[in-house]
Amino acid sequence: MSSSRVDFSRLSRSDLDTANSSEYVKNFSKGLSEALVRRISADKQEPEWLLNHRLESLKNFLEMKNPSWGPSLDQLHFDEICFYAIASDKKNSKTWEEVDPEIKKTFEKLKIPEAERSVLAGVGAQYESENIYHSLKDEWEKQGVVFLDFDEAVKTHPELVKKYFMKCVSSKDHKYSALHGAVFSGGTFLYVPKNVHISDPLQAYFRMNAMGMGQFEHTLIIIEDGAKAQYIEGCSAPKYGENALHAGCVEVFVGKNSEFRYSSVENWSQDTYNLNTKRAIVSEDGKMEWIGGNMGSALTMLYPATILAGNRSQAEHLGIAVASHHQNQDTGAKITILGKDCRASVIAKSISKDSGISTYRGIIDIKKTADRAVVNVQCDALLFDHSVSDTIPFIKVSNETASVTHEASAGRISEEILFFLQSRGLSEESAKGVVVNGFLEDIVKTLPLEYAVEMNRLIELEMEGSIG
Repeated sequence: MSSSRVDFSRLSRSDLDTANSSEYVKNFSKGLSEALVRRISADKQEPEWLLNHRLESLKNFLEMKNPSWGPSLDQLHFDEICFYAIASDKKNSKTWEEVDPEIKKTFEKLKIPEAERSVLAGVGAQYESENIYHSLKDEWEKQGVVFLDFDEAVKTHPELVKKYFMKCVSSKDHKYSALHGAVFSGGTFLYVPKNVHISDPLQAYFRMNAMGMGQFEHTLIIIEDGAKAQYIEGCSAPKYGENALHAGCVEVFVGKNSEFRYSSVENWSQDTYNLNTKRAIVSEDGKMEWIGGNMGSALTMLYPATILAGNRSQAEHLGIAVASHHQNQDTGAKITILGKDCRASVIAKSISKDSGISTYRGIIDIKKTADRAVVNVQCDALLFDHSVSDTIPFIKVSNETASVTHEASAGRISEEILFFLQSRGLSEESAKGVVVNGFLEDIVKTLPLEYAVEMNRLIELEMEGSIG
């Protein structure tokens, strides 16, 4: 296998758990206040409109309550979280040699430098609250593609950022989108001009490395009419025994007759509350694909959303969730259809083991204007021992011409199948691995071959109890 990406297949738990002390991180302090929000904005030399947005978001956050549905968030204490920390004075390096040596040690173990050298169109890397590295191949830069860290984009493309920023996800949506709007830092800005087709994937990697850290990266992606691109994101954090918080935000705008694929592998430690918000708006004849793997965190609440606004627009949601001991994976998909002749599909697979809890929680909302909408939802759960799996779909159809199907299955690995595989020479562990890989094949095969290998390896590590 070539060394062309974040190669999880060669990582050990010690690689993923490599950590620096909090003392190494600059300006490390805990708790949330207006003074902190103003300091973040001042550090970044932001325009007044963005500071005002932060302050309004903070007001919304303080007034909002935790969601009353889903897993409990009562053990998440905001005064114990560091909402902003700078790990290096060297920001936004253009060459790997410029990156702070202490930070490079972590990312080199995660194979970030290698990822740039062959198949990727561009690479970004974030450490704590700041981007420390960003690079885009010249051939795409010459065609007008913009791939920057978000803070840099605010300075160099202010009108474009102002036009789209938090227009897809509002800071009034819920408590954690409001929190994000107040303290967001770092992230990715991707702009693909009209009719440009990027053949290679772009990749970003987010590392939360300090104890009690919060990470709030903002990813803003604009795909103009007739354009095509794909983006792959990885996330990780070491385990400390102290709660951490991830509340990032992803906004995607897909133009007319455009296609975009967003793939992510979220592998946070079991200290982390993963409360991410992801949403896309798709125009006429556009297509949006979400591919997600959630294999870490103490608790995840993540429901990528697509708004099919244009006629004949399409959405595909493919998700894998693995819940092990002391893990609660509450994941799913939200699809709202406004346009006519739209198509959408959801395939959600979950694995629960060692008393882990996995839940599919989804919303399909077909509006009155959505003539002849077709939606298919498939949820499959595989359980080991005394674990838990739930399926909680909500389907609202306001147009009688719509066609919606929903199917769900849950079960354990058949003893007969295990016996058959073991009779062919496989160990019990290997036999279970074969069954698990077959169960997840529909989703894993949508990834490029080398990424699929890495996804399978991460799942194997999770099944072995080596991660989290």
